[in-house]
Amino acid sequence: MAQSNLRHHSLLVVTFVAIALGAFSPSKTWSAGFARESAVVKAVKKVSPAVVNISSQYEVIKRSNPFFDFGLDPFFESFFKDFFEPRHRRRYKRNSLGSGVIIDGGRGYILTNEHVIARSAKITVVLRDERELEAELVGAAPDFDLAVLRIDSNKELPAIRMGSSDDLMIGETVIAIGNPFGFSNTVTTGVISALNRSIQTENRTYQDFIQTDASINPGNSGGPLLNINGELIGINTAIYSKAQGIGFAIPINKAKRVVDDLIKYGEVHIAWLGLSVQDLDPKLARYFKVPEGQGVIVSYVAEHSPAQEAGLQPGDVVTGVGKKRVASREAYHAMIRDFAAGDAIPLTAWKDGSTEVLKIHSRTFPEALAEELAYKSLGVRIQEISRAMRLRFRIAARDGVMVTELRPGSYLDRIGVRPGDVIRRINEKEVKTVDDFKGAVTKYRHKESAVLLIQRGNQQYYVTVKIEI
Repeated sequence: MAQSNLRHHSLLVVTFVAIALGAFSPSKTWSAGFARESAVVKAVKKVSPAVVNISSQYEVIKRSNPFFDFGLDPFFESFFKDFFEPRHRRRYKRNSLGSGVIIDGGRGYILTNEHVIARSAKITVVLRDERELEAELVGAAPDFDLAVLRIDSNKELPAIRMGSSDDLMIGETVIAIGNPFGFSNTVTTGVISALNRSIQTENRTYQDFIQTDASINPGNSGGPLLNINGELIGINTAIYSKAQGIGFAIPINKAKRVVDDLIKYGEVHIAWLGLSVQDLDPKLARYFKVPEGQGVIVSYVAEHSPAQEAGLQPGDVVTGVGKKRVASREAYHAMIRDFAAGDAIPLTAWKDGSTEVLKIHSRTFPEALAEELAYKSLGVRIQEISRAMRLRFRIAARDGVMVTELRPGSYLDRIGVRPGDVIRRINEKEVKTVDDFKGAVTKYRHKESAVLLIQRGNQQYYVTVKIEI
């Protein structure tokens, strides 16, 4: 009996040891363990082939005249600059790294940030299979920090699946994929921390960003922000240098409208309503019985414009666009930029002592109004440079448009611009013809100011002009 019990006990020990050894054997799978292929892993596997590395090359010109290092008297500095600088400029080629995502595999369209490819002379895209292809710029929208590239491939490319950013929830899991510091397809995860964030940079204000705690570094810019299902809900951007542990992304529904215009026209066609607005000062706010900091006053309504057709008049106060309150002129224009030409835009306005909600059917800005708009906003009328005008005003400029009239009392009139002067550039847009001028006025009509390059004889100078309507 004792021997039988001993054999039974020994058999239990051997069986336990065998099970234990089997459980920890590297060649076996522990059937009771957790599934390792999580939703995040599945999403990354699905999307990674559509994420690309973008390398853009641009030229930097640096003066190398040693005399500038000694703090010369301004007179001599000017002399040395004129004498030496043309001969002592060094040109450098620099590379900028970023990310992008393929949104149309058949046509080879890639979505990225505008600042990733800004100033680029050459753009190279590296695919997941390590193929390097040169890309062409389809269109860029600096006000939205978005750009569309196109590459030619001998086979259809993997494309990402579009999601929606209209139903995002604070706290939901998000995944960012990009190429920080040149490391391809780096994955970070986090949650949505906030929605509708405004970001102020040195050059402009961006509206309605997604804020996340997923790490987004230089190189991640232009890469996709995904929901847990691997759908594209935003384009990551690293434009806010002060961010620590905070990432931002452009909502994909906002990006879709920009992308459509960039592919169709090469630029964004912002909705045109035909009105200009100004900030409400405290006195006007009290007069219209509108809380200070809420609303903008309509200062101008164009004839036969969508705004006039909807019943808006100078003196009305716009207090909301859609479901958002309007706090300033800048905020109003940022909200309007979210709409495409052809959209019906709901405006809340204070008219004749009561609040009304108007639906304004926007259109594309008619370039036929550009010259009249230039007279109202910049204070100039222009024309092509004819041979007769070139001789009469001794015009040395080969390209540009000639100023023919100045609005009395306008800024350009006050500082001494005169007929015969030539406008060569408006902001970064070069002006060679009247059509170029109209295009620039149309493009920058919502800006608070514009920088004009004006030439008189052989002298050129830059003038910053406040847009007055």
